[in-house]
Amino acid sequence: MIAFLNGCVAAKRTASALIDVNGVGYEVGMSARSLALLPQAPQQVLVHTHLQVRDDSWQLFGFMDSDEKECFERLITVSGVGAKVALAALSTYSPAQLAHHVAQQDVAAIQRIPGVGKKGASRIVLELKGSLVASDDDEAATVPAAPDSSHALATEALLSMGFTSAECELALKGAPEEAAEAALIQYALKRLGTDGA
Repeated sequence: MIAFLNGCVAAKRTASALIDVNGVGYEVGMSARSLALLPQAPQQVLVHTHLQVRDDSWQLFGFMDSDEKECFERLITVSGVGAKVALAALSTYSPAQLAHHVAQQDVAAIQRIPGVGKKGASRIVLELKGSLVASDDDEAATVPAAPDSSHALATEALLSMGFTSAECELALKGAPEEAAEAALIQYALKRLGTDGA
């Protein structure tokens, strides 16, 4: 098991990063959140990892903190939730926010995750309730709920336009926290160079 990588950022891609560890390049799939936190090449970085071994492939997934890794590993135990959906969940919500929504059985909030329908959201709540632990300061996890809902809806809209989760995250970075969904989409499109055209 590869538990972490300690090396230099070689490159960032839309949904993954290349980490150079002593001359060996590891490609790690990452959430938009982790990609946004990843330093620019060629800076040194420690990335927590999860190795998924299948008959036809080995895939490495990377996380900028252990909470996100643990949350990812919990998510992929849910029936019907694969690595792609788990990364989408962590691109939409922080681990603390996701834990809060699961604890509150907020199926509607879980449905905002790209690729998750009502049945999938219900399964996530049912199978993870009690196993996802929010941070000690529950208020800290719940205060950003309203802005993040707008951010999540804006992200979903941008994804439906064909942008990647990483592009969405970077385009929305620095957006006004209290902005409505429509304003966030306009802000992101300007940063992406489309101006909504």
